[in-house]
Amino acid sequence: MELFSGTIRTLEHSLDYASAKNRTISNNISNIDTPNYKAKNVVFKNVLNDAISDSFEAKRTNEKHIRFNSDYHSSYMITEKNNTMYNHNGNNVDVDKEMADLAKNQIYYQALVDRINGKFGSLQRVIRGGN
Repeated sequence: MELFSGTIRTLEHSLDYASAKNRTISNNISNIDTPNYKAKNVVFKNVLNDAISDSFEAKRTNEKHIRFNSDYHSSYMITEKNNTMYNHNGNNVDVDKEMADLAKNQIYYQALVDRINGKFGSLQRVIRGGN
């Protein structure tokens, strides 16, 4: 039985994505003067690839082996931008874009936190009997 119809799990995965994106953007900004540093980006994985990997059954020869179809699948991956160069030292971090992405991601993260707080607030009201 899936409690909360998967909403909490979806919000959890979304928070994981937003946190990874924040770490990646912060890392890009902190390496703005690092020679030959290539900016990284967090992107959603291809839905088709996820569907294929979900249907893949692997033979486990030992119960301690990790299952291929675990409950948690990361919905994002980190890519490196290699096709641009903004600085003379081979670095391709665009500080204006990174700062805009950081602000956008912070708004997204806060909206997720507000939504999950609302879910838990509803649960708390139900547990208290509607008070």
